[in-house]
Formats: sequence, C-alpha cells, structure tokens
Amino acid sequence: MNLTPGDSNVTVAVSYRDAFVLAVGKNVTIIVLGITINYINATMVHTFNKHHIFKANPRFILFIHLVFSDMIQLTTSISLFVFTYALHTIYVSLCCLLILPAIFTTQNTPLNLAFMAVECYIAVCIPLRYNYICTVKRTYIVIGMIWTVSSLSVLPDVIILLATEPLEFINSRVFCSRDTVFRSTYSVKKRDASHILFLVGVWLTLLYTYIRILFVAKAADADAKKAGNTILLHGFQLLLCMITYVRPMLIQVLSFLFPGSIASINFVIFIVSQILPRFISPIIYGLRDKTFRKYFKRHLCAVNIH
Repeated sequence: MNLTPGDSNVTVAVSYRDAFVLAVGKNVTIIVLGITINYINATMVHTFNKHHIFKANPRFILFIHLVFSDMIQLTTSISLFVFTYALHTIYVSLCCLLILPAIFTTQNTPLNLAFMAVECYIAVCIPLRYNYICTVKRTYIVIGMIWTVSSLSVLPDVIILLATEPLEFINSRVFCSRDTVFRSTYSVKKRDASHILFLVGVWLTLLYTYIRILFVAKAADADAKKAGNTILLHGFQLLLCMITYVRPMLIQVLSFLFPGSIASINFVIFIVSQILPRFISPIIYGLRDKTFRKYFKRHLCAVNIH
C-alpha cells in the first residue's frame, strides 16, 4: 500500500523551508515524473479500452483497475506535495476532498494485488476451473468489493470528524495530512488496526499463492515460472507501499543517522513510496505481457506521431 496524502504519512512534512531554487527543483522533478508515469498509464488505459481481447480477460481488468487507481493516487499525492510548498496550509474541507480519493486508492492497492495473485494461482494451479471461477462479471464484482472495503475503512473517519470537531475547525486552514484532519483518537486507532489487517491479509495471500505456484513451476512450466515472478514483483511493490505505514518511525531512524537532512529524507521517501510503486505497476502486467506490449507500443507510437 502506498505513501499517500490519504494516510498519516501522506504528504511530505515540511516543518522546514528549502531554498527557493531547491524547492523549485524538487517540485519540477516530482511533477515531471508524475506526468510521465500518468502518460504511460493513460496510454495503457486507452490500449485496454480499444481492444476487446483485454476487456474479456479478468487478468487485464484487474491490472487496468490498479493502473487507474495509481493515476488517481499519483495525481492527488503530487498535488498535495506542491500545495505543501506553495501554500503550506489549506482549508480542511479542501484537504478532505484531496485526501479521501488518495486514501481510497491507497487501500485499493494491496487488495488489488491480493486478487491479482489469486488470479495467477487459479490460472496456474487449477487451470481447468479458471474459466468457471474467473469470469468478467465476477471480476467487476471483486472490484466493487475492493472499493466497498476501502470505503468502509475510511468513511467512519468522516463521520467522526463531523460529529466531534467544531465548525471552526472545519473552516480553518491546516497542514494537509490524514493525522491533522482526522485527528480523533478513535480514527487513529481504527486506521492502525485497518493497516495491520490489510497488510497481514495481503502478505498471507501472496505467500500462499507464491508457494503453491512454486511447486508447479518445478515442473519447468514457463507460465508457472512467469506467474511466480509476477507475484514476487507484487511483493516488492507491496514492500515499497508499506513505507507509508512505517514512515514516522523510518524518518526518526534516518534523522538520527543523518541529522540535519530531514528535507532530503522526506523527498527521497516520497519518491520511493509514492513514485516508484506506480512506475512498477505498468511493468508487471503491461510491458511484461507480449500481447499487451504489442498493442501498447502501437498506441504509444500513434500518440507520438500525432
């Protein structure tokens, strides 16, 4: 799950002020990376929509849902990164509008990765039942379940906010992060519990599916080996996303090891936890798949020509 404006660690905490040139350099770097990745992701979504072969494949439906969530996540996190430097504080109501989609998509990521791993497991380990279990209709039901679970983990925070905070706070300006907006003790405890539940469930799913696929891969089945490698990539992606949940502790440790470098530490953590996981997503199922890669390159070239 990813570092996002939707989580307590969402935005880069800026209790410092970079020199103007350095601040501009950081923001330009982040924006250029975000636009580049979102351009690639948007081309992948376009490729998916143009060809029925992908729309009828549960694997690619789940993949494109992950890509779409990544686009929302990247856009909101970069917006908050820029606001942090440009405005430092924004109104609570505006902060909520930016944070909520970020939280939804952050929670979506581990669940999406888990279901993609299960799809790999079914395709490799019980292929005769694949067409029965993995249908297009059931795939969209799964996506609906992902958004429902994410919503149920976040909407209580909004209810607690409206029920416990005075109107003055709602109309005030704050440094935009999940902790400053949803600051109730109940919200914090619920958030920590949901993070643990999500991560434990996803890691157990990835571990189980990888071990089962690994046994099949011993028979020198190329598809099984590729599926095993895909789940390993999912695990690596999830590790990067997990930085979101250990960010405060990680910053404390790094600040102790590298005193006076809090600005650089925050910037690097933002790149690693926000940008890098979204760069990996298109590679796992998009560019590694020969069929999708062929159509994707065709559309990418067509866009460049025009």
